[in-house]
Amino acid sequence: MNVIIVSGSLGSGKTIALNGYQAAGLLSALSLCIVLVMSGLQAGLARLGVSTPDTAGAPLLGSNGRARVDDDGQTVLRDSLDVMATKLGEMQARLLRIDTLGERLARSAGFKPQEFMFEQAPGRGGPVPAASTLTPRQISVGELGAKLELLSREVDDRAERLGIIESIVSLNSARRTFVPSGSPIASAMPSSNFGWRIDPFTGRNAFHEGVDFFAEAGTPIVAAASGVVTAAEFHPQYGHLVEIDHGNDLLTRYAHASALHVKVGDIVRRGQQVGNVGSTGRSTGPHLHFEVRHRGAPQNPSRFLTSAG
Repeated sequence: MNVIIVSGSLGSGKTIALNGYQAAGLLSALSLCIVLVMSGLQAGLARLGVSTPDTAGAPLLGSNGRARVDDDGQTVLRDSLDVMATKLGEMQARLLRIDTLGERLARSAGFKPQEFMFEQAPGRGGPVPAASTLTPRQISVGELGAKLELLSREVDDRAERLGIIESIVSLNSARRTFVPSGSPIASAMPSSNFGWRIDPFTGRNAFHEGVDFFAEAGTPIVAAASGVVTAAEFHPQYGHLVEIDHGNDLLTRYAHASALHVKVGDIVRRGQQVGNVGSTGRSTGPHLHFEVRHRGAPQNPSRFLTSAG
């Protein structure tokens, strides 16, 4: 075996002749050096936390790489569980929103929320299945995911329907605030009803266009519904008069007051004080004359007050 050494300092190549034993020894030394260098590199990489592929350990994975397949299956299972856990969290948030909607609807309908126990899961149970029935089986991950997806869609559907119902209930409630169904005076009995009666001044049969409530002078007069004040003045027959427009062609009048607390253009709320009971105008004594008119025609106020609910 000839080894040719080329060097710039020598100026020319130099040939060294090696016999068989010498060549084998040289090759063995080179192999040993390569092994030592590779071992040093692996040790350094291990100390730095860098993993190296271990092909020698491949047979430990089992025949046909079965262990590697199992690891992949575990990863897929883990990912599926993570997805289902996220979906479950979303459903819990939606159920909380449905419970809140249910409580608001219960209050709007006049029920107490605790009567429905929204925060408590409904009871479930039943007898032990008979031996003749089908053998129970465990539900698969895929079936569980499908059921969760179906349940999620049903929860969204129920939430949407409850939202629509709440909107309708809220709208009806808002409309009721503009219907004169609240009593214009507290703890007062009617002294003269709507309809035909004997006029206290003339003694003749005359049509009474409102309801008279007997009360002490100074008793607060409140708005029977929300609306806008269209009149706050003195009238020769009504005395100190307040007139409120509630929309939908509904109007209320409060007459014979001793004092007024609103002016034209004021927006009043249902139950807000608008004056005090008096005996001004065409009156025989302290009382409130209350009228309800629809498109200018007098209506029986008792019909509205009875439906106050």
